[in-house]
Amino acid sequence: MQVFTPNEIAKHSANKYLAVLVAAKYARVLNEFPRVPGRTGEKKLTTRALEELSGGNIDYQVVPRRRAGEP
Repeated sequence: MQVFTPNEIAKHSANKYLAVLVAAKYARVLNEFPRVPGRTGEKKLTTRALEELSGGNIDYQVVPRRRAGEP
């Protein structure tokens, strides 16, 4: 099992909390793709997402949240 430190994943994002949110959303995207049946030794989706994020392979954009009543 690979261990990712907060400093390691925060290198490619603003902070460690944002990094975890980005990795979680990316893992959900990976879950939508079909899997190859019978493939053994496949990594968990969260591990794959954290590897991609720590490698700098995920591009993301933070969109400001709109408040109720704003146009």
